This record gives sequence, C-alpha cells and structure tokens, in this order.
Amino acid sequence: METERKIYIGGLLMKKLMLICAPVSSRSGYGDHARDLVRSLINHDKYEIKIFDVNWGETPRDALDKKLDKNIINCILPEPKISRQPDVYVDIRIPNEFQNYGKVNIGITAGIETTAVSDKWIEGCNKMDLIIVPSEHSKQGFASALYEKMQTLPDGKQQKIGELRLEKPIEVLFEGTNENVYKPIDNSSLDLVDDIKENFAFLHVGMWGKGGYGEDRKDIAKLVKVFYESFANKKEQPALILKTSGAGFSIIDREECLKKIRQIKDKFPRDWNLPNIYLLHGSLSEEEMNKLYNHPKVKSFVSLTHGEGYGRPLQEATMVGLPVIASAWSGQLDFLTEDDSILLGGEMIPVPKSQVWKDIIVSESQWFNVNETQAYKAMNYSFKNYDEVKNQALNLMKTNREKFTLDKMTEKLNEIITPYIEKVPTQVGLKLPKLKKAGDTKTPKIKLPKLKKVTDEVTV
Repeated sequence: METERKIYIGGLLMKKLMLICAPVSSRSGYGDHARDLVRSLINHDKYEIKIFDVNWGETPRDALDKKLDKNIINCILPEPKISRQPDVYVDIRIPNEFQNYGKVNIGITAGIETTAVSDKWIEGCNKMDLIIVPSEHSKQGFASALYEKMQTLPDGKQQKIGELRLEKPIEVLFEGTNENVYKPIDNSSLDLVDDIKENFAFLHVGMWGKGGYGEDRKDIAKLVKVFYESFANKKEQPALILKTSGAGFSIIDREECLKKIRQIKDKFPRDWNLPNIYLLHGSLSEEEMNKLYNHPKVKSFVSLTHGEGYGRPLQEATMVGLPVIASAWSGQLDFLTEDDSILLGGEMIPVPKSQVWKDIIVSESQWFNVNETQAYKAMNYSFKNYDEVKNQALNLMKTNREKFTLDKMTEKLNEIITPYIEKVPTQVGLKLPKLKKAGDTKTPKIKLPKLKKVTDEVTV
C-alpha cells in the first residue's frame, strides 16, 4: 500500500498547496458557484490555498465584500504566478479553458444547458484527473458525448483515426445553498417591492440574454407574453416581477430590457387591460434576495427556461418555501419534483443560430421549449389555488433544506476529492508555468434605478 509522503518544516506539517483558478469576484451565477466552492475548500482547512481570480464574460468583478469575504480576498494572488507547483490545481471555468498545472488537476464546471457538449469541452476535460458537474443532466451530457477523430490525408481526403469521448471520471456535486441566508422570514420588507399595488406577484430571476423572441435561454420574452395572455382583461390580476439584467448590469442593459417588454406589450390590442410587469434591474445582496423570495407580495417563482446546468435561483426559492413553476427538463430536476412543484411539459427543439457559441454551444444541440398552453394553465392554477401550491412548496422546502445546503455540499466535495488528493506527495521547488493575467480587475460601480413599472408612459 502506498504511503502518503509528508514534509515538515521547522517541525510543522506543511499543508498541500492548492491553486484555484476561478471567477471569484464576478457578479454572476458562475461567480456565486465559484465563491461557494472556494469557501468550502477554505473551510476544509486542509490546504494552503491560493486563488487566481479570472474574468467571467463581461460581468462586473466587484462581488467580493471586504469584510465578509476576507478569507477569499487574502488568498487571491496579486500576480498570476506562484513559487512552486501546486499539489492540487482546481479550475472552476468552462472546460475549453481548463489547464493542468498541478500534480492532481480537478476541473469544475457549471454544466450544460443543451443536449450536446462541445468537442473542445471534452478535450479540456481529458486534461484533468477529475471532472465535477452540478447535475445529473450535465453528467449525462458529458458522458454521452462522442466525436470522430479525423486525419487529413496527402490527397486532401479525411480519414477517421479514432473517437473522442470523455476519458476521465466525472462526479455530480450539487450547488449548495446557504441555509443561514436563504430561510423563511416573517413580515419581509424590501423597498423595491413594498410599493407595488398587487398583493400577488409572480417572480422570475435570471439574466435576459441576447436573441429575438424564443431565443433567449431563460425564454423571458415567452414568459412575458404568456403572463399577459393569462391575466388580460380579468377583474383580479397578479403582477410579474422580473429580477433581471444584461451581462453588464448597465443602464443600457436596463433600457434594453424595458424595450423588449414594451415590444411584446405593443402586440396586444391597445384597449386590453393588461396586468402590470415590474422590472427589478441590477444587483441585490444575498440578504436582499432572501427578502425578495420571502416578500408577502411574492407568491410564486416561475421559469420557462430552455435549459439549466443547475438552476440556482430556482433552488434558492425552494429553500424558503416559495411555490415554483418551471420547465420539466435539465438540471433543476435534481431538486424539483412533480409532487411538490409545477413542472411544465414541452418539446425539444434545435438551439437557434443566434445562440450558437463557438466551442461552447454547438450548432447541432437542442434545448427544451415549454408548451405555452401548459404555462398559461399553470399560472392561472397557481393564482387561483395558492393555498394548495403553498402547502406543496412547504413540503419541498423541508426536503431541500435537509439535502441541498452549503454544509452538505462541503461534505460531499470533501468526499469526492479526498481520494485523489490523499496520495499526492508534497514537493518543494518546482515552478509553475506563468499564468495569463485576465484583464483589469477594477470595475466602476454604477448606481441604477432598480424598480420600474412598465407602462405606456415609459419611454427609452
């Protein structure tokens, strides 16, 4: 049996060096996931941790709190270099960006929202010793991916020389929710929501992406249309709150979201009495998000998403007992059930050309398209039978607060990675290839008006 080698300096055991490459300061879902994982690894107290903070798309990099995130900030490298080879290298990015700088290399990715995994992702995963994804949906996508390896012959013809598939072990690690932050609270108040006139509001949380009607991954445009159709010209009308933004959280993003809503509204007859939609734009703290989920006027979370690697806001909603209406496909099915939430049927359709993204979303992939009639019926049912769906949501809350907490995620992460790390010897004096710096970390803060009622009087 192989025995773990240990090095002692000055009589003290030297901890294994873990280098983490992740967008820990990014104000995004990927950033939230990275921060939770890093906190878990720090809490293990088994490793000397250094962090290389990288960009995540165009999202602002100001998510770290100087007081609350002191442990993370203290681990961030000021420059992309390190004095010795890491015993463990953890890369929390998309797989085509994975590198293998450590003696053991672990790739953690937020998963896939479609049916197909890019060949570049498979190549990136095969550089690593272990792959971790957040859902069974993502694991299946990686495990089933298969590409032909081709060779160009002297005459220009292509010849198959093998197959490209995932060769490394893959494990599922759910995205844990901090149960001490996301919890039921009584008499929740949030200035941004208190003043809306309706006592029943549907809530959607998610970034409004690019593309025309039906092309945005969260399918927010369809949600707006179905909401209008569901409650137009009715005596009693709920509201819809869209907690959303563009990638940059800018005023331009906000105005673009308002424009998209008005374009949908303008397709309805002008004499129709349409329900109100409120745009909640910009960033909220975790505590503010919990107040939003618990607000007495917020009665149901609704998402017609085409696909989720996991579905973090959906899970957060379940942790406080908020009823959920969601697409019946992809990562959220790991924590949503037919018995305790309303799952919407539909069909698989090709991902539109506007969403194809080189080396990330492949042209031959598909995603889920919610049936509009089912969505219409679900929102009406939830509005009319709130006590019933609330009781179901409370059952789901009890289950998820036991299974999907941040502490449970920490335990599971430790369980997954420990066998790979235990045998790594500590070795001093090896140099790491210099890492590439990922741009300027300074992002100006922009104060935005956060709540806007969408009416005919609103102009761009």
